[in-house]
Amino acid sequence: MKLMHFHRIPALSETRKDVLLSFARKNVSPNIKGIETEYCFNIETSAPLSDAELDTLRWLLAETFEADRLASESFLAPGRILEVGPRMNFTTAWSTNAVSVCQACGLDKIRRIERSRRFRLLLDAKLGSAQRDRFLSEVHDRMTECLYPERLSTFETGILPEPSRTVPLIEEGIPALQRINEALGLGLDAWDIEYYYDLFAKDLKRNPTDVECFDLSQSNSEHSRHWFFKGKLVVDGRPVPETLMQIVKEPLERHPANSVIAFRDNSSAIRGYRIRTILPEHPGRTSRLKMANPTYHLIFTAETHNFPSGVAPFPGAETGTGGRIRDVQATGRGGLVVAGTAAYCVGNLRIPGYQLPWEDPSFAYPGNLASPLSIEIQASNGASDYGNKFGEPVIQGFTRAFGMRLPDGERREWI
Repeated sequence: MKLMHFHRIPALSETRKDVLLSFARKNVSPNIKGIETEYCFNIETSAPLSDAELDTLRWLLAETFEADRLASESFLAPGRILEVGPRMNFTTAWSTNAVSVCQACGLDKIRRIERSRRFRLLLDAKLGSAQRDRFLSEVHDRMTECLYPERLSTFETGILPEPSRTVPLIEEGIPALQRINEALGLGLDAWDIEYYYDLFAKDLKRNPTDVECFDLSQSNSEHSRHWFFKGKLVVDGRPVPETLMQIVKEPLERHPANSVIAFRDNSSAIRGYRIRTILPEHPGRTSRLKMANPTYHLIFTAETHNFPSGVAPFPGAETGTGGRIRDVQATGRGGLVVAGTAAYCVGNLRIPGYQLPWEDPSFAYPGNLASPLSIEIQASNGASDYGNKFGEPVIQGFTRAFGMRLPDGERREWI
């Protein structure tokens, strides 16, 4: 069906709009007099909504207390309007949550909702293409979002999924697996390739599909299984009696001191104190609170989200904070969220108008990653944004920016 559209103002707070306007005047065009913004909700349904369903949908999108800020027609006067939003290839997590809320409110016809942002630039002269691109680079994430040249009428992209293929291991042997390893960037080493060849060609006696190879690459990674740290090591032909993980754990096992939890629950805890607090009289059901003196241990956990924060800094750091909060809550019988810290290590910032002596302008950076300056700003915003919404403040941390050409010609940098 054709998409429905609702609009809500504003898309940016006054503070964020002022910051964007200052940036646009300085870096895009001094002729920009102002910026107006709005959200556009692009909604796909399985059938037309009734009047009652439309009322419910409007109530949800207006966030209940701002009904005058929602309308089916745009709040922006015709003019130079730029609209950016999620790429259509995949349904966003935001859409998944929004659809779940709608269905919980009885709106079962809602199939997908994607939210875009619309900007009306108030200026006398038309922007050139380079100026427009400069403005767009500031207001959207090029890895996950794109410009909408015109209003969306459908979520269909016309892109068909590539069909699954069979890898001819039995017919061609190990070279077939080596080719797909290179083509898909599976990161399999010689041992992996030999192991998977024996598994399919000799044990299962069938060829794998490219989907299976990709899945094995992900699920057998060190992130998922710790096969390297927990695997048997052979050094110079001699088996090592302990795994790396056992070696790392040995000091704790010999002298646990005040450690309560370590190397499990995705967290750690040291012995705490008895405190005076209030607890539910009957946990698990509605009940009054009562005074109690339980022992609360101190939890510490960490989450690295390097690659996601490099590709899409704001949502990458958001989900890093979310993952860490989840780990805290899953520690032992459940932990309490208190406060967070954040740390950022990036390459040369190359701040416009503030070049530092050691920053080499010839250094190239991966095209699939955000710039160090963008990571520094947007990742910090993302980590704080998620914590603020949950009620967890970021109270401390550190940041480092480093990139240098060493005397021997080697380049060292956090990328």
